[in-house]
Amino acid sequence: MDRILNRDLKDQVGNQVVISGWLHKKRLLGGLTFINLRDRSGLAQIVIKQKDEVEKLRGMQLGSVLTIKGTVKEEPRAPGGVEIHDAEISIDVPVEDQSPVEIDKPLSHKSDNLDTLFDYRPIGLRNIQETQIFKIRSELTRYIREFLYKNDFVEINSPKLVAGAAEGGAEVFKLDYFGQEATLAQSPQLYKQMMVGVFERVFEIAPAFRAELSATTRHVSEVTMLDIEMGFIKGYEDVLNMVQDLIFNVVSRVYKDMPEELKSLRAPELVLKPKFPRYTMAEIHKLYTKDTGNDTTKELDLTPDEERWICEYAKEHDGCEAVYATGLPKSKMKFYHMDNGDGTARSSDLLFRGVEISTVPQREHRYDKLVEQMKAAGIDPEAKGFAAYVSAFKYGLPAHGGCGLGIDRLVEKVIGLANIKEAILFPRDINRLAP
Repeated sequence: MDRILNRDLKDQVGNQVVISGWLHKKRLLGGLTFINLRDRSGLAQIVIKQKDEVEKLRGMQLGSVLTIKGTVKEEPRAPGGVEIHDAEISIDVPVEDQSPVEIDKPLSHKSDNLDTLFDYRPIGLRNIQETQIFKIRSELTRYIREFLYKNDFVEINSPKLVAGAAEGGAEVFKLDYFGQEATLAQSPQLYKQMMVGVFERVFEIAPAFRAELSATTRHVSEVTMLDIEMGFIKGYEDVLNMVQDLIFNVVSRVYKDMPEELKSLRAPELVLKPKFPRYTMAEIHKLYTKDTGNDTTKELDLTPDEERWICEYAKEHDGCEAVYATGLPKSKMKFYHMDNGDGTARSSDLLFRGVEISTVPQREHRYDKLVEQMKAAGIDPEAKGFAAYVSAFKYGLPAHGGCGLGIDRLVEKVIGLANIKEAILFPRDINRLAP
């Protein structure tokens, strides 16, 4: 008899079946023993009456791998509305040591418990609550790919060992590369722009590395980034609209397709519109100052509190908790951004539920202007890490733009988690390099 998954038991009422999985919970009620068995599809409840079968479970701890043969009966109170009776148990892999974390109860995500949570991550991830987070993350990533494929993007893979820092900064991990100095890639920025000259529209979902000495709920050293780049744009609006459509499509689809998983994690209600409201950073400073009495009108960029405030403001006044903050001051722009000519860059921050999840700029595609901006930023266009990049512009790149979007941060905000590390299987920060 072939094994079936727990999710399919509801279609087998009255039939004898075989299931396999991990012992997830064990309870003794009167003369009956109830166990829950977990497989990749969820939980199944098994009723065990026979003393010899109950005896097989003596000393078996949660996590033991079992195979159960029995008959499926209706039971509205059980997971999936059914349970297995007349069970015959086979112990495939016995576990005699008690689990260091409780996998059958919700795990605490309070800040003072996070270290314990991550120390025992391989076991804790077997908890149904933890599993839901990464099922949502998996589907969200799949939806991103499907949206981009539908819009004619080609997926690429760029190197993570590079000769220079793409962002032109010092916050990089350096290492010896056969006698040469190399760095771990901060982003695929240079490569995705070069590939516009090949495919016009490209994207990548891959790790990026940031050597930031920040121990906050928003920062980790290894992140998963979605990077997109699109060529032959008519203007900056094309880029803003593509990223807007991507986020609206993907986030709305997660809420539509995974309501039970989101409910179990107490995710907030989604308030989103197809067209995101847009406010200049100068407007946000003025609105925030007027509302709070804290004067930020001389700030160049948005403060973290302003990011939270404008999302709440847009949610209340525009019916949308995603918002574009436009008009980035020229003094804050990267060398590859396009200058608007009015003291601002053609670049916007996409904010969602109180935090920036992406910067969305149009690039400077004109060779002479790019070289000028690189030199102004103190970057040698002929340096080993930039020479190939500059050559792509010398030999023709069209008007283009794109974004880098943090997958970890997006998952955190979609679910309503309190710390970006909770959305990462095995997070890396300034204090953690294992497991």
